Amino acid sequence: MMNHSEGRTGPNHAKVMGSFKGHALPGTFFFIMALWWSTKSILKYIFRKQKRTCPGSKALFRRAEILEGIVSVCMPPGMAGEQFIPGGPYWSLYKEGRWNQILGWHHFTMYLFFGLVGVSNILCFTINSLPVSLPKLMMSNALFVEAFIFYNHTHGREMLDIFVHQLLFLAVLLAAIVAFMEFLTRNNVLVELLRSSLILLQGTWFWQLGFVLYPLGGHPSWDLTDHENALFLTMCFCWHYLLALTIIGMNYAFITWFVKSRLKRLCPSEVGLLKNVEREQESEEEM
Repeated sequence: MMNHSEGRTGPNHAKVMGSFKGHALPGTFFFIMALWWSTKSILKYIFRKQKRTCPGSKALFRRAEILEGIVSVCMPPGMAGEQFIPGGPYWSLYKEGRWNQILGWHHFTMYLFFGLVGVSNILCFTINSLPVSLPKLMMSNALFVEAFIFYNHTHGREMLDIFVHQLLFLAVLLAAIVAFMEFLTRNNVLVELLRSSLILLQGTWFWQLGFVLYPLGGHPSWDLTDHENALFLTMCFCWHYLLALTIIGMNYAFITWFVKSRLKRLCPSEVGLLKNVEREQESEEEM
């Protein structure tokens, strides 16, 4: 996805623009960030239940939000390095009477909006007058922009190339809708984890796109005109989401076990308090 001056051709294939690294890099970014967001949501949920035992957790999460903002601001410019690779646009949008590397500019626009999410994180948790829900709104905006870009990203390509990008568009659009729901609600851990699972799906599917469009290690190329490949990838997309849900579930189980085991070791009396608070909150949620 980074290098749009190079492509792959083969039997029954049109030219496929981009590169494996260009898909693996944003895929890795979204995978790592989804794991972090799910971890943060789970920890906040657990600490809310035992807020009487963790008086410093609010300040800790405030610093974590600022650090997350710094990472979110720094990562997109790194992924936008396609501007400067050999044959890249080098910030030139229009060259020799035509648009220059326009798909690369698509990616840069997507990265720019995720950088704005990081800026909003830093500002909201350093300036008290700003609403703390602003980063959630900016996250929703960034995902909607990404969905819009990928919807219009595949003009003139082969069937399978278009199809795998349509599945990516579906994952991004669902994540955007859930992120907007998260903006409208408050402290709903299920909505937060659902958003994280969809972004995790997005990250792993970026990698799947890389393997489909740019096979490595001498593996045979996919036939981009074969409809059976599309049928397989439909099922594969569901497997990716199952994997995302499994990872989120395992993360929840591990963090819950780790926090409770640490509490039991440091202060056994607080474990009973934690269980009582859990029961109280579950009763309130049922009401």
